[in-house]
Amino acid sequence: MPFPSETRSRLEVDAKEIIARYPRPRSAVMSLLHLVQSEEGYVSSDGIEFCAEQLDLTSAQVFAIATFYTMFKQRPVGEYHVGVCTNTLCAVLGGDAIFAALCEHLGLEHGETTEDGAITLEHIECNAACDYAPVIMVNWEFFDNQTPESATHLVDELRAGKSPLPTRGAPLCTFKQVGRMLAGFPDFRPEAVAAGGGGPATLAGLCLAKAHRNRIGATAPGPSTSAEPDSATATPSSHDAPAKTAKSDPATPIKRRS
Repeated sequence: MPFPSETRSRLEVDAKEIIARYPRPRSAVMSLLHLVQSEEGYVSSDGIEFCAEQLDLTSAQVFAIATFYTMFKQRPVGEYHVGVCTNTLCAVLGGDAIFAALCEHLGLEHGETTEDGAITLEHIECNAACDYAPVIMVNWEFFDNQTPESATHLVDELRAGKSPLPTRGAPLCTFKQVGRMLAGFPDFRPEAVAAGGGGPATLAGLCLAKAHRNRIGATAPGPSTSAEPDSATATPSSHDAPAKTAKSDPATPIKRRS
């Protein structure tokens, strides 16, 4: 059934604010889908019709987008959406075992919700956190370096009404609250504003690269008099590749054909 008049009026105010951020109204479709998902915990047919009306689109156009992106759910999601990454790296490091353990522990399959409405369990694709694999995301906040044991403890805490802190990022909030943030309304909780981002594992490659360049700089010969710049001191290309492999890495000389 359509949104109650009070709910619709409130959503229309939010929708106008969102649409005003874009040069073309239809560009706001994904933000509006997050908005209606924040209201019901999923994208209902009424939510799709609401978005279509606000953007002067057909319901079919909005439905096509809502069903293409997996972050938009077609049935109600629990208070906590628990996503276990089962993409390549997380899988080989234990993601599949974690997902299997949670399925057995919760009595759920992919996409199902516990009877108390607390947990919806899904296996999800890569969330760009391979440096902390295997990873679980709860309402899109990271819980890194998980095991079957830590994962079952995590969902037990969630079902008990506790709010375990993510490994990094903002403290947890409900799935509906996250939807409103994804629609474009900031999270002004002080603890969220102060939350950090990546950690040492994320920066390890950058640190190694800088240390490598510093070693090269310390052993490189004096300024080159040739027309070509010395690859050890030249600005990296758009592909971040050295101009002369032999000069930048003496252990891997260029092989020339005779």
